[in-house]
Amino acid sequence: MLSEKSVGNKIVNQYIQNYINVNLNSDLHALLLKKSPFPDVSMQEIVQQIKGKQTAQKKFPFLLKDGIIFPPQLNLEQSSSEKTALYKSQILKGNKFIDLTSGFGIDAYYLSQNFEEVILVEQNAELLNIVEHNWGILNRKATFINQNLEDFLNINKEYFDVIYLDPARRDQNKNKVFLLEDLSPDILQIKENLLMAADQVVIKLSPLIDLKYLASALPDIFRIEIIAVKNDVKEAVIFLSNENREEIKVNCINLESEESSFLFKFGEEESAQAEYSEPEKFIYIPNNSILKAGVFNLVSERFGLKKLHPNTHIYTSVQKINDFPGRVLEVQTIESKQIKKKEQFNIISKNYPLKPEDIKKKYGIKDGGEHYLIFTQSKKGKIILKSV
Repeated sequence: MLSEKSVGNKIVNQYIQNYINVNLNSDLHALLLKKSPFPDVSMQEIVQQIKGKQTAQKKFPFLLKDGIIFPPQLNLEQSSSEKTALYKSQILKGNKFIDLTSGFGIDAYYLSQNFEEVILVEQNAELLNIVEHNWGILNRKATFINQNLEDFLNINKEYFDVIYLDPARRDQNKNKVFLLEDLSPDILQIKENLLMAADQVVIKLSPLIDLKYLASALPDIFRIEIIAVKNDVKEAVIFLSNENREEIKVNCINLESEESSFLFKFGEEESAQAEYSEPEKFIYIPNNSILKAGVFNLVSERFGLKKLHPNTHIYTSVQKINDFPGRVLEVQTIESKQIKKKEQFNIISKNYPLKPEDIKKKYGIKDGGEHYLIFTQSKKGKIILKSV
């Protein structure tokens, strides 16, 4: 736990907490220029807590409790959101859980809820102390180990139901990296040690990672979760096991929406056939988790929809299909001369040479409103669709 002399315990002093709460909406740059009203706590440390609470309001509101301490901004940015962590927790359960890269502990807090024994490993001692303090406030029990995960794996003799890790995705120059061998830790180098120590290994990865590359690099994958929140893809989460399975299952989910998930086997897209058509009464735009998965022909086949063009991932039908995981619009085809200046539309550009901003400038369109203009391409060429 944090020592009595630590900044952490001084920060949770009620007078300091009141000052932080009063200044939650203050200009932080101006605040940093002021002298701290508290002799034992600097203004930089106070602003760090204000930034933490501001982040928590949007990203993990369950931490908006008295006594919670927030780490530096970088640790907050690297943490999963409460929404994605909660979703992952619904998939996993067992007796013994370990997070080998616990960080600020958001994933660990939720994922560990269905386990009897919980272990958190983190090489940053200060960060681990903060998490241990916070879990005490939240009345959650765990074993906290301050150690590098490779060192832990080298001496570990325990067996776990689930090992979880979220590798660092930046190199020494702070540039983003995506290949498994470029992550920290190198997943390919430690994979065998991980699989020897657990029934399942669950790894959070960048949403930009290529799924075919994953399948070829890690033949032990049996499941992939592509997780979006409000149509913004946040994570690709892979599940590994020593057990032999026929094909990888991929689940595409868009949280904070009423859309159903889209589950498929990895090889289905290769055998799927798409039909094509000019726009009919309804068009369908899959959510971004499905677009990330690249199952463009499978969507056509699964829902009985026709595509507009091989490179236009928009689908169409005469009759409306319910439960489609994405946006559904009733449309009509229009000519560009029918667009009047200063009209208000939401602009969508798919497989079209101009971006939405360029389209708005070209036609003098205002952004927003209830209706959509879709600039896209069918097999016959460029088309403009208007929602009705």
